[in-house]
Amino acid sequence: MNDALRVERLSFRYGKRLVLDDIHLVMREGTFTVLLGKNGSGKSTLLRVMAGLAQCGSGKIELLGKDLRSLSASSRARILGFLPQQHRPVFPFSVEDVVLTGRACHVTLIPGKKDREKAFEAMDRVGIMHLAGRSFTELSGGEQQMVMIARVLAQEPRIILLDEPTAHLDFVNQARLLDLIRELVDSGLTVAAVLHDPNLAFLYGDEFVFLKNGRLQSVSSSQKPWDGSLLNAVYEMDVHTVPYGKRALVIPGGDKKSVDHS
Repeated sequence: MNDALRVERLSFRYGKRLVLDDIHLVMREGTFTVLLGKNGSGKSTLLRVMAGLAQCGSGKIELLGKDLRSLSASSRARILGFLPQQHRPVFPFSVEDVVLTGRACHVTLIPGKKDREKAFEAMDRVGIMHLAGRSFTELSGGEQQMVMIARVLAQEPRIILLDEPTAHLDFVNQARLLDLIRELVDSGLTVAAVLHDPNLAFLYGDEFVFLKNGRLQSVSSSQKPWDGSLLNAVYEMDVHTVPYGKRALVIPGGDKKSVDHS
C-alpha cells in the first residue's frame, strides 16, 4: 500500500506561539485516518497545513510522492479536497451551483456537460438531490454541511481532508456521512478527518492520530487506540472503555480506574 500523504518534521507557529511541533505522519492510500484530541491541540491547524492553506514553518509535506510546495493550486486541487469547519455563504447561490464550484480545477472557461453530471452524481451520492434548486443560504447548518461534502466529491480528489465533518449534523446524517466516507475509502480514496467523538472514530476509522499540545501523542506497541490509559492521557480526564466488537466504546467520567477490556 503506497503513501498518499506524508508529513516529515513539520512545525507551525501563529506569531511566536508554537502550535505544531515536530509532526511526523503517514497516511496510506485507501485508509480513513482520524485526528483526535482536545480543543486547541492543533488538529484543525494540522489539517489546514496539510491542505496547503497555511505555510509550515519547517518540514515537508508530500501528496502522492510530490512535494506540496511544488504543486500549483489547480494541480493540488486535482489531488486533494478540503472541507473546513465553517462556511460563510454570502451570495444566495443555488445548491447545484455551489456543488458545481467544486469542478473549478477541471474547468477552463465555463462548466460543461461533464461537470454538471459530476455535480449531480455527487449530490445524488450524498442524498441531497431534493435540495438542488434551493438557495444555499436558506438551508440549515446540517444541510449546508452535506452540500459542502458533495462539493468536495464533485472535485474528484484522490485525498480528502475533512475538518469536523459531523458538525451540525443530526444522528441520522452523522451515520449517513460516515457510512459514505467508509464507502469512499473502501473504493480506494484516502480520507483524513478531525472528529470530536472518539466513539465515531473507533466505529469507522482505520488509523488514529492523537494530538496533545501540538505534538503527536505516541501509542506504544502494547496499546490499542481505545486503551483507557492512552485516552486518559490525551483528554486529561477519566474515561471508561467498554468492549464493542473488536474495538471499544468510550464513556467519560467515573473513577480513575478506567475499565479497559480491549
